[in-house]
Amino acid sequence: MWYKYILEELQTYLKRFVYPYIGFVITPLLRPKILAVVEASLIGITSGLAAVTLKEGIGWLGSLRIAASLKFAPWLLLPIFALTGGFVTGVLVKRLAPETAGSGVPQVKAALGGMRVPLNFPIAIVKMLTTILTVGSGLTLGRQGPTVQIGASLAAWIGRWLPTSPSYRRQLIACGAAAGLAAGFNAPIAGVLFVVEDLMHDISGITLGPAIIASFVGAFVSQMLGGKSLYYNSDRLDISMTGFLHPQEMPFYIVLGILAGLLGTVFSRGIVAISTFNQRQLKLELPWRIAITGLISGLIIAFLPEQFHNHSGLKEFLGSNEASLQLSCIAFIAHFILTIFAAGSGAPGGLFAPSLIIGSALGQIIGILQNNLVGIEEPAIFALAGMGAFFCAVSRAPITAVVVIFELTQDFRLVLPLMIVSIVALLVAEKIDQKSLSDLVLDLKGLQLQKETSANDYLSNIHADQVMHTPVETLDSELTLDEVKQKFSNSHHRGFPVVDHQGLLVGIVTQTDLAYTRKRQLPGNHLLKEFMTPHPMTVKTTDNLSDILNLLHRYKISRLPVMESRHLVGIITDTDIIKIESEQLIGKTNLRTNPSEPSYVVYQTRSPQIGNGRLLVPLSNPRTAPVLLRLAAVIARQRNYELECLQIVVVPRQNSPAETVVDTTESRRLLAMAEQIAKDWQIPIHTQVRVAHDIADAILETVKERHISLILMSWKCDTATSGPIFSNIVDTLMQKAICEVVVVKWGSVKLRDKEKSVADFGYDFYLLAIAKLLNDRYLRLLSFYFSTLIQQGREKLVSPANKRYNPDSDYMYSFLGWRQWLVPLRDIPTQAAAVKLLPALVSLSVKPEILLCQVSTKSVIDPNIQEMKQAVRMLKHRLHTEVIATTVCANSVSDAVVDLADAHHSDVVVVGASKEGFLKHIINGNIPEAIARGCTCTVILVRAANNQ
Repeated sequence: MWYKYILEELQTYLKRFVYPYIGFVITPLLRPKILAVVEASLIGITSGLAAVTLKEGIGWLGSLRIAASLKFAPWLLLPIFALTGGFVTGVLVKRLAPETAGSGVPQVKAALGGMRVPLNFPIAIVKMLTTILTVGSGLTLGRQGPTVQIGASLAAWIGRWLPTSPSYRRQLIACGAAAGLAAGFNAPIAGVLFVVEDLMHDISGITLGPAIIASFVGAFVSQMLGGKSLYYNSDRLDISMTGFLHPQEMPFYIVLGILAGLLGTVFSRGIVAISTFNQRQLKLELPWRIAITGLISGLIIAFLPEQFHNHSGLKEFLGSNEASLQLSCIAFIAHFILTIFAAGSGAPGGLFAPSLIIGSALGQIIGILQNNLVGIEEPAIFALAGMGAFFCAVSRAPITAVVVIFELTQDFRLVLPLMIVSIVALLVAEKIDQKSLSDLVLDLKGLQLQKETSANDYLSNIHADQVMHTPVETLDSELTLDEVKQKFSNSHHRGFPVVDHQGLLVGIVTQTDLAYTRKRQLPGNHLLKEFMTPHPMTVKTTDNLSDILNLLHRYKISRLPVMESRHLVGIITDTDIIKIESEQLIGKTNLRTNPSEPSYVVYQTRSPQIGNGRLLVPLSNPRTAPVLLRLAAVIARQRNYELECLQIVVVPRQNSPAETVVDTTESRRLLAMAEQIAKDWQIPIHTQVRVAHDIADAILETVKERHISLILMSWKCDTATSGPIFSNIVDTLMQKAICEVVVVKWGSVKLRDKEKSVADFGYDFYLLAIAKLLNDRYLRLLSFYFSTLIQQGREKLVSPANKRYNPDSDYMYSFLGWRQWLVPLRDIPTQAAAVKLLPALVSLSVKPEILLCQVSTKSVIDPNIQEMKQAVRMLKHRLHTEVIATTVCANSVSDAVVDLADAHHSDVVVVGASKEGFLKHIINGNIPEAIARGCTCTVILVRAANNQ
């Protein structure tokens, strides 16, 4: 929808252009605890403003409703008003934020308990709008519960753009809840106690300190902008209390507590029963449920006395001595039933205020009976005590119940009666049912909270490989200081792992190290290995985030390399852990996990883990496998990688991969050939057979689980295809694989007027390649005579382990016959991976000839060729061979490359690609794909790793 698109774009803009500056500029200036205090103050201010806005919005809409009911027939206008408001509310909740349904307190409690419940700025806005419509339209719900969710959502939002230590992340959500309740009731102490008693069950200084600040600021803002107490002004109460409890009063307070406990439990169970009925039996959409509830509420309220039309006036009326026994009974029954149906419909609105009204009516009834029988205290005292008792029975928070009524009335003489009735109500309610209304609502949603949990329990269940950045941007230890400074200036990272010429981790360099070089005034040609931090502390992929966080805090470091054996597979920072914990609290986790129906490994072999990375070769076609494996061996040998060979057996979607019986005979035979080739090349190899529903998903799972550095696979081009780019499998890997991806489209040669693919020749192709290299047609005929000998000799002739042949000799590598190489350059950064891979590929050739061609369109008047010159110098230095550079201007880049390959008689075209390029050119035409389809020679597509 359009609104979701706008919110996503706004969030993307803030993340890219606003959040980094706030985090980098403000955060270093403040210590974590001071920053938490600042955040608590901001949370209090925003929560107070939100509470005042909510109050004024409800007051404006409610005044409009009351004024209209005085001019027109109440029995007609009130139901229509509630029906319309309820329907609009339901539509907004369903379409914008389903999490805003209900009071909001259970959602906050679940978020603080570690559940994945979203809390963010859009939820705060939607909750505010829908609560205004619900309460202002006349439904018997309150606004104090929603202010808890609004405050917590604003706190989560503030915590994202002004980050602090993970130790305070959960506490900031609690600060928002406390500030919301404090601003809603103008009761700062009650806000703090509610968080401690009901939400967090934590009285540590980390929780109390920020919560007190946020509650105070929130209540102060609300009082300054929204007036004094929202319910009762002690000047209006006619109370003649002496400050002492008489023995004659005690039975009535005990009876009030017992009734409040019984009826409070019935009230909670009734809401759950109506919710269950609506979801399982009635099965109406949310807008219609709320609309019908509003219609019924409007009709009933329209035929009640005029005091019931205005809920705020009814609250103060029941708290005075003017209410009669009949009116109190009507108020109790009407609000008891209507609130159960309103809350059970899922309408956004709180239950704190309705609990106070119902408790006030119940207390007024007991007070009138006491006054008629004994005549010691006024009924208003019992009405106020009934508020606390019923509130306690519903929320199971006795201390909060006592303090909130005390702060509303600011009369200390009420404390003793409140304590008596609250404790009795709590004992009776827990005797009937151990769970509060919030717990019952969470049970209905299938969320089970575990009370005795540590703040780090969630982090203990997450491993480093689920969070780490991969692949890793590293620096070579032989770089100079000037080159390192240039790398830092072109990157947003504040530190890099340092590797040697073999790719092994030897150190780490950070901005602190660069600052140290400035103090020492080191020259620009100083080598990185001389000022880096050597032998850095590392963690394993299986280490949990709780332990990693302890290491980061203990040693005052901000990043740790992640290792698997000797292989550097990722890096993890304190910011990553802060982000994960923050997203968990707001219900927006994005961990790298397996799909719902993962593939299943039925066969595997393992070799020693001694490489600097892993090269994955998915095998499917036995004819292409030998050539593909030798190409993989060349790359693995040059980069010191291990080989990972994968065979995938696809089963129907209705069958579970873990429960399906498959035949792996052919798969294991193919993998045995791969193991023999790797043995001859003296390269470590791991093999596995997976059963899966989808090939691309199985490959991506392997990349994630085995920490793959490069994928090498072949692609059979179908020039008649006009569907997806390449194929669905290659498309998916190009877009989603985080590692480097190399796709080979085998070329073709003509033999006896028949065209065959390079890979289709198998072993007799090697002699044909020699013939092609020498351009001798007689040798092509002789190649068939020797093909039998090649098949019998197999690896004995071409094996680099054969003592008669040096694995590095030109003769061994000449079998593929690739001599003429074309590397088109259009987007230099995109082509960097292709140029980097070129030395390993060119080692297959005897006397290779390399042509670098920068292709530009005619719209480019003066193309920049400086980076192409740098690529030429690098290749000449690495290859010690001739490298020719040229430029071409054409209307179509792909057509120009195809024509150049034909004119140059190219054997191989190496093309760079990017994930963004594939997505961007889906409509306008993908250049690498067009080149691959248009060229008859072998085309190698190289897509660089996606640095996350």
